[in-house]
Amino acid sequence: MTGICDGRVVVVTGAGRGLGRAHALAFAAEGARVVVNDLGVGLDGTPGPDSPAFLVVEEIRAAGGEAVAHGGDIATPDGAASLVRTALETYGRLDTLVNNAGFLRDRMLVNLEEDDWDAVMRVHLKGHFLPLKHAAAHWRAETKAGRTPVARIVNTSSGAGLSGSVGQGNYSAAKAGIVGLTLVAAAELARYGVQVNAIAPAARTRMTERTFAETMAAPVDGFDAMAPENVSPLVVWLGSQASAGVTGRVFEAEGGRITVMEGWRPGPTADRGARWAPAEAGDAALKLLARAETPGAAYGA
Repeated sequence: MTGICDGRVVVVTGAGRGLGRAHALAFAAEGARVVVNDLGVGLDGTPGPDSPAFLVVEEIRAAGGEAVAHGGDIATPDGAASLVRTALETYGRLDTLVNNAGFLRDRMLVNLEEDDWDAVMRVHLKGHFLPLKHAAAHWRAETKAGRTPVARIVNTSSGAGLSGSVGQGNYSAAKAGIVGLTLVAAAELARYGVQVNAIAPAARTRMTERTFAETMAAPVDGFDAMAPENVSPLVVWLGSQASAGVTGRVFEAEGGRITVMEGWRPGPTADRGARWAPAEAGDAALKLLARAETPGAAYGA
């Protein structure tokens, strides 16, 4: 297979199903050798009866590509380290990391248990941080050895992390944290030849089948707008050398639509050059709000 990722070695976490599977297959179709990570767990994060990573590897090999499965828990230091080690020991290099693994434990805030909060933070935020950390350590070592890589990291946020989502306080907070992590990583890792971006995808997966139930209509003119495969082309491009110069960005991707998301920027401001009294600060804030753009509503509001 040849394509825009020909010769690159790509790691995709949570790649046994849904978006991760689509990403792994798309990278392989563009010539990448792929490390397919999946713990093989249920939607709530508990162990499942199968090993979907191996099924994806078989799909890639059947199509003439190269892939290897990794079943470790990437939200642990050992699991994340072995993920990077698998790429290096199998293929001798690592070029792209796609952080995709995640699951849901949705509750309204007053019903959200601490265990549900911790579990979602662990898989989404820690599951992004640890693979990123170990991959970055490898690329830093390569740079210090005089072999500056052309490396890419693609993180997975969500519209819930950008706008909030009713009933998903833990998930929204974790996905917002991933945006912050992306911005910091892009700034810190540039010196090592690493570009870091994030996507906020909307697609039909096990995680989103209830969220998008009303929009999952039958394909129109043969185009299934909610198919996870629609998101993967952007991810593959971000993970390739062709995306040179693009870093610290967040993209929404859904169906045939790609949007560059613009984050917090200074809006209307007032500076009196001295401390405000509370009532004065309130009056100033109301005047500024009257000039500011109205924020979008949280999903489900």
